[in-house]
This record gives sequence, structure tokens and C-alpha cells, in this order.
Amino acid sequence: MLSSTVRKHGLAVAGVCMMLLIGTACSDTKSADSPPAGGSKSSSTPGASTTPGDDSSKPADDPAAANIKIVPAKGASAVRPDKPVTVTTTAGTIQDVTLKDDDGDKVSGTFNSEKSQWTSEEGLKPGATYTVSGTAQGTDGKSIEIDSTFTTLSAGSSLKASVAPLNGETVGVAMPIQIFWNRSVTDKAAVEKRLKVTTSVPVEGTWHWMNSKQVNYRPKVYWPAGTKVTVDVNTQGVNAGGNVWGSSSRKISFTIGKSVVSHVDVKKHQMTVTIDGKLARTIPITAGKDGFTTRSGVKVIMEKYRTKRMDARTIGIKPGDPNYYDIHDVQWAQRVTSSGEFVHGAPWSSGSQGSANVSHGCVGMSLKDAQWYFGQTLRGDPVIVTGTARPMETGNGWTDWNQSYSSYKAGSALA
Repeated sequence: MLSSTVRKHGLAVAGVCMMLLIGTACSDTKSADSPPAGGSKSSSTPGASTTPGDDSSKPADDPAAANIKIVPAKGASAVRPDKPVTVTTTAGTIQDVTLKDDDGDKVSGTFNSEKSQWTSEEGLKPGATYTVSGTAQGTDGKSIEIDSTFTTLSAGSSLKASVAPLNGETVGVAMPIQIFWNRSVTDKAAVEKRLKVTTSVPVEGTWHWMNSKQVNYRPKVYWPAGTKVTVDVNTQGVNAGGNVWGSSSRKISFTIGKSVVSHVDVKKHQMTVTIDGKLARTIPITAGKDGFTTRSGVKVIMEKYRTKRMDARTIGIKPGDPNYYDIHDVQWAQRVTSSGEFVHGAPWSSGSQGSANVSHGCVGMSLKDAQWYFGQTLRGDPVIVTGTARPMETGNGWTDWNQSYSSYKAGSALA
């Protein structure tokens, strides 16, 4: 028979065992990292904002509620301007989205077919604060607000474009599209991908980089007369390389006029003018004399002047030189090279027009013919010169047509 002391001890141990067993039976069997009862574990996407109903810190419990994820995240900074902004719901549809910068400029975007995701279409401005707003509706029929802000990275330099022709201008059939950048472009392919030419009739053409600060476009053959052309320079947010970012986009439209194609035969001392495929006039001319030979090649009318002062000092001839001239009122002058060749009226050489070359490189004709010709042409019309051994230098004017199309196309960063 056990002593009373031993019996009491045994009962105490049994009591402890019972308590342990009871404690084990009543404990929570979920893991330590599980969320508390009544909640759910967060699974937020890196770089995304989550706006679930009334609680912006975690998704809503109701799977029918419109849970919103925004990329980039709310409050994000140094966001790349070339990355799209997305707004996505895991349930229901997105009703509307507005994305705008601190200047109030809006960024367009598109929905997918289910309207469960909205994606921005355009690049963003560097160094700008953007606000995302809108509404979404869950399958439970309840609407929630979309609200987020973020800031894009600041550019080391901003890329901007100047474009020729001018918006609304009517130009000739050989007019190249010219885009001049204020900064050197290192990533030419990235920039060229953001350039688009749209025409009212089918036209094959290509971009060609003249240098790191200029890219041109020309068709395979001359523009069809009457063509409507739109150039979309969609470079806002593009990374041009070297921390140079596009700060704006622009669009210009222009029209091609009638076809006026001129052929100058220096040896025959004449120019023929064809308008819309028909010979309109044959004009006696004089061209450059020995030492001032007129260049052969395809030239394009760059500028038109009713009256133009021509001073030989601009081509390096100083007063006192026998070849020096300074004529204050050259009439009907049309520039065809950067170096100073023009087509113009030249009454002082009327005795040589049609028979001899006596100019300093320009193509001269009577005032009557020059006035008529001036009235027919547009900036961008071609003047094709033959009959001399002196060729056009690349870049001495608008020389885009002095290469074969295949050679010109090879100058594209996307060729």
C-alpha cells in the first residue's frame, strides 16, 4: 500500500499531464507566420500599388471586390519615363483611368478586351510628378476609387526636335523630311522607332541618319503630287542614350504640291521645266565659268527670295579681286546649295544665256524667265544638273537624292 505522500505526488503529476494534454488540444494549429484570424496574407507585387476597397495596405477579403494594382507603385520616384503605366484589377472591370502630369497634360492609354487592365501608350516626361485616378467596379457591383502618384527620373539633358517642312506647308516632290535634335542621339534605333510617317497614298520611304543630331526621311521615288503627309515625332520619354531623354512629342502635317522637275544641261546652256509630267518651258541659261564650275547632281530648292543681295565675300572672294561682286538686288533667287548656288534672274549676262557659261556657279536666266520659274516652284522642288565633272558634296544643301535608295536606306538605324 502506497503511502499518502506518494499518492499525493502521483496525483499531482497526473494533473500536470492532464493540463498539458488539454493545452495541446486547444492550441492553434496554424503556422506562426500565418495572418491573424479574419485576415489574409499579403501578396503585393513589387513595384505595384494596391488599393483594395477601403484599405490601401492589403487586398480585400471579398474575392468579388475590385482589387487594384498600379505599376509603378504609389509614391515611387525615379521611375523610367519609357516604361508603361499599368492599372489592373483582379475582379470586375476598370471603368475609367486618367493619367496626367503636374502641368495637367494627359497621357493616353488603352484597355484590354476584358477591361481588367489599362496600359499607357505614350512615354512620360522626365522629372515630372504623375497622378493616376479613376474608378473600378468589382463583380459585387461596388465601385472603388483609383488614386496614386509617382515621380519620373530627372534627365541629364532633354531631347527636343525641330522639323522641316513646317506644319501646314505645301512643298515640292523632292522635299526631304528633316528632324534636327538639340542633343546628340546615341541610341539612334530607340529614337527612330518612335518616328512615324503617314501618307494619304501608299509611299515607300526610309529614315537616314545624316549625323547624331539630324535624321532625314525621303521616299524611294519623288513624292506623288498632292500627297498629304503626317510626321509623328513621338519621342517623349524615349531614352536617347547618355541620360538624354525625350521631353516632348510633336506632330506636323504638310502637303506635296504639283510636280515641278527641272533639268539643267550645263553643256547645252539650257534648262527644261516639266510640270506634272509635261514639258512646260525650255529656258536659255548660263552656268559657272572655269574656276567656278556649277556642281552636277540632284539639287533641291531650299529657299526662295523675291530679291536677294549677293556678296562674293560670302564665298571667300574679297573686294579688289577681279572676281569680286556685290549685287544688292538679284531678283527671283532660289537657293539650291548651302555653299551659295542659286537659280536666279541675271540680266547682266543676257548675251551669254543659251551660249556660254560666265557665272560664279549660279544658273542665270532672263528676268522674264526667272519670274515665271519662280512662280511655278516650291521649296522642295528638284533641280537636276548635268554636264560637269564637279559633283555635289554630301550635305551641301539637301543632297538626299544623290544616293541610290538602297544606299540611303542603309543609313537607317533599323535597316
